[in-house]
Amino acid sequence: MPADLALDTAVTPVPGSPGHYTTNLPDAWSWNLPSGGVLMTVALRAIEATIADATFRPVSATTIFCSPVPAGPLDIRVEVLRRGNAAVQARAALRAQASAETDLEVSATFARERPGFDLLDTAPPRVPDPEEAPSIVEPRRSVAGRSEYPFLDNFDSRLALGHVWWKPGWPAGSARYARWMRYKVPQRLADGTLDPFAIPPIADLMPPALRQKLGPEGPHFHAPSLDLTVHFLDPTTSDWHLVSVWARRARAGYATAEAEVWGADGKLTAYATQTMILRKPTR
Repeated sequence: MPADLALDTAVTPVPGSPGHYTTNLPDAWSWNLPSGGVLMTVALRAIEATIADATFRPVSATTIFCSPVPAGPLDIRVEVLRRGNAAVQARAALRAQASAETDLEVSATFARERPGFDLLDTAPPRVPDPEEAPSIVEPRRSVAGRSEYPFLDNFDSRLALGHVWWKPGWPAGSARYARWMRYKVPQRLADGTLDPFAIPPIADLMPPALRQKLGPEGPHFHAPSLDLTVHFLDPTTSDWHLVSVWARRARAGYATAEAEVWGADGKLTAYATQTMILRKPTR
C-alpha cells in the first residue's frame, strides 16, 4: 500500500521542551536510506509547529545534509532566529536518535502574503500531458523481503522529457530531464491546494538529468545530496506535478542542478537547486 507523507512526517512535541519534537519515520520513504527531501519535510513541519501561526506559509528553505539518516526515531530541535510581522526565520537541527551530532539542518523563511506586483518570466517545457506520457517503472529487486527503493511505491511517475536511463541504445543529449509525479495518497491542505511540504520529496529527484548527458554507456554514479534549496511559489490544486530538471555542471566529483516544479494547471509551484557529491556505486 502507498504511504501517506503527511502522516509519516508528522512531528510530536516533547513536553516541557519548547521547540523540541520527535517522529518515527518509516522505511516507506527510503531509497537505500530515507529521501533527503522527505527528511527536509520533517524538519519543516517542526518549524511550522514552532511558529504556530497558519498565516505564515513557507517561502524558501535550505537543507544542509551532514550525515546519512536511517529510518526510525528522529529528534528535531527548532530555533526561531527572527519573528517579524511579515516573516519568520528559523532553523531546525534533525538527527537520528542514535546519532550524537546533527545529521541535517534546515534554515527556512515563512511569510505572510503582502500586496505587490505579479511577474512570471518562465514557462513549462513542451511535454506530453501526464495522461499521454509513458509510465516510468524502474527495475527493482526484492532484498530480504523488502522492495528495493520503496520511495517509488508512493507515486505514479510518467516520463515527460528525456530517455529511460536504464535501457541501452539511446543517444546522449542535453542534461535535461522531466517527469510527471503524482502522490498515490493525495497531499492537500484544507483549502484543496497542494501541501507545500509535499514539494521537497519530488524536487529531490535531480540526478537522472546527468545521465541524459552521459548517455547509457557513460560512467555509473551515485549522487547523494549535499544540500537542497526549495523556493515555494504558486499554490496549485493539481494532482500531477511536472519536475523539470537541468544539470548545468559536473566537475571535480560534484554536480549542480536546478528544478522547476509545475502543476498540470500551469502554475509554477516551486523552484529548487541542489549540489550533489558524485560517487562510484557500491554495486
